[in-house]
Amino acid sequence: MSHGHSHGGGSCCHGDDPEEPPERRGQAWGLYLRIDRERLECLNERREGSGKLVFRAWEDRGDRHQFVESDDDEELLFNIPFTGNVKLKGIIVMGEDGDTHPSEMRLFKNIPHMSFDDTAREPDQTFSLNHDVTGELEYPTKIARFSSVHHLSIHFSKNFGAETTKIFYIGLRGEWTEPHRHEVTICNYEAAANPSDHKIDQITPQTHFIS
Repeated sequence: MSHGHSHGGGSCCHGDDPEEPPERRGQAWGLYLRIDRERLECLNERREGSGKLVFRAWEDRGDRHQFVESDDDEELLFNIPFTGNVKLKGIIVMGEDGDTHPSEMRLFKNIPHMSFDDTAREPDQTFSLNHDVTGELEYPTKIARFSSVHHLSIHFSKNFGAETTKIFYIGLRGEWTEPHRHEVTICNYEAAANPSDHKIDQITPQTHFIS
C-alpha cells in the first residue's frame, strides 16, 4: 500500500504499490497529453523551450537529457493551459539528489499568464518537497479545490540552497473532460444568415418628387 507522509503545507505518498502494474501507473499520469503545449510557458528557464520537456510520459521520466534549469535565480514558474477541464489529483516532481532540487511548490489554478509578481498572492495549495530522483513521490492535491482546472500555474519558489533549480520531470495525475462548446454554437449561429434580420433590406424606400 502507499504510505503518506506529512510535509508542512502538503503531503507526499510513495508510489510503490505492488498491486498496481507499471502500465496502469503510466496511464494514470497521462495528463501531459492534455496540455496545450503551444501556449505552455516557463518563466526564468535558462534554455528557451526546455520547460516543455519535463512534461512527458511517466515511463520516460528517467531520461536525464531532458530537463529545465532556472536562469537568474532559483525560481521557476510554469503556466500550463489544458485543452479541456481537469480534475487534478496528484503531482510528481523529480530532480537531482542535491541542492538544485526544488524544496517548495506552490499551485495556482485558472490564472492564465501569471508573472512572478502575481505569485505574491495566496496560492491554492503549497507543498514542501523532498528529494525525488526516481519520480516515485506523489503529492496529492486538495481535489475539491482542483476539480475544475483549465489552467494550472506551478511556482517553484526555492530549492535546497543552490543558485539555480533543476527539474527533470513533472507528472500530473487526474481526470480530463472536453470543454463546453457554447462559444462555437454562438459563433455558428451568428455566422448563419437569419432571414428575419434582413427583412428591412427588402423594403424599397419611396422617393417623393417635389414639383
